[in-house]
Amino acid sequence: MKLLLKVFLLAVIGLPVAALVAVWMCFQDAPLVARKADISPADIERAKRIIEKHDPRNARAGTLRTIVASQQDVDLALNYAAAQLGKGSTRVVLLPGAAEIQASLAMPRKPLGARLNVDAALRETGGLPAFDRLRIGSLPVPGFIADLALARLATDLDTTAEGQLANDVMKSVRLSPAQVRVVYEWRDDIPDRVRAAFLPPADQDRFKAYSDRLADVVDGAAAQRSVSLPQLLPPMFALARSRAAGGDAAKENRAAIVTLAFYANGRGLSAIIPAAKQWRKPAPVQVLLTGRDDFPQHFLVSAAIAAEAGSPLADAIGFYKEVEDSRGGSGFSFNDIATDRAGTRFGQLAVKSPGKLQEALAAGVKERDFMPDVSDLPEFMPEAEFKRRYGGIGGPGYERVMADIERRVGSLALFR
Repeated sequence: MKLLLKVFLLAVIGLPVAALVAVWMCFQDAPLVARKADISPADIERAKRIIEKHDPRNARAGTLRTIVASQQDVDLALNYAAAQLGKGSTRVVLLPGAAEIQASLAMPRKPLGARLNVDAALRETGGLPAFDRLRIGSLPVPGFIADLALARLATDLDTTAEGQLANDVMKSVRLSPAQVRVVYEWRDDIPDRVRAAFLPPADQDRFKAYSDRLADVVDGAAAQRSVSLPQLLPPMFALARSRAAGGDAAKENRAAIVTLAFYANGRGLSAIIPAAKQWRKPAPVQVLLTGRDDFPQHFLVSAAIAAEAGSPLADAIGFYKEVEDSRGGSGFSFNDIATDRAGTRFGQLAVKSPGKLQEALAAGVKERDFMPDVSDLPEFMPEAEFKRRYGGIGGPGYERVMADIERRVGSLALFR
């Protein structure tokens, strides 16, 4: 009886203590991985090539297609996702039939450590990958426990629309030292299922509210055939402020910005929400910023990307577009870059200080509050001239102009 009592007391006292120690061991003060989430125009160009190769307009239902992504692209994508979702960093090394992954995610410093560090090695199997190694912080996790947790996660994901879509479409994933090969089956229902997974009914209702408000505003200006962006922002963000009471202010701001971005570029929300084809349509009025119709597109698209996916991606896409323009389009334009940067700051503010932005815009806004003077910035430069005068992206002349642009944007009333 005494032995049984000791065992019972050990279980009652020892197991909770052991669990607390295990949790404590998972957190550390120093990051295992510390990297910037930088994206370059070259990265955007590679992604664009992959997207073009797998354009759904060129796919037939039932066909198997293969996406090939380099280790650089996989490593970049995961590191960027960690930075945006968990203020962290990752590093991925691909091996024959295996992958080594290190990750550090930011955590509240008290009472635990400031970082959750993960060091793992996964290998291919006939089904789910298996763990060869898993360490969380300083706590080694036995392989069978890690495999059970992964299987449970996969089961939970299968109950979601995203998980079911991935399970139906993805057929195999193969790892090698240079690349990941993902074989998938194209199905005609993929676009609708993607929209349903990432735009549930509640979000579609939110977008409809902003589409209706936009229609109210521009219908009154239809006779003028143009409207300035400062005229559209106050009523849209007044609606965001009223809808955000007791809700998610950042989500409301995102919906307002995306609605404006799709309207300004002439496509409308039906491009991403099929149901929007049945909604009341805002009158086709030209949107202007400093008297130009291209600036609202630059500003709003950059704001939308920054609000949804982060400012590094917004900047990289803007730079990539200017490089492409310099190679045969309208030419490299620093005033476009300045407009992009102002839009990016706007998108950042929309999610980081959503209430502040709503209050400022609902009260009324002028162009000079959020758009710098760009009338003296060089534009329409072919690639050769851009490189000769400024050294290309990263050159000394380019960096001087970019520093000036940052100064101009930073001095604007809305971003101080």
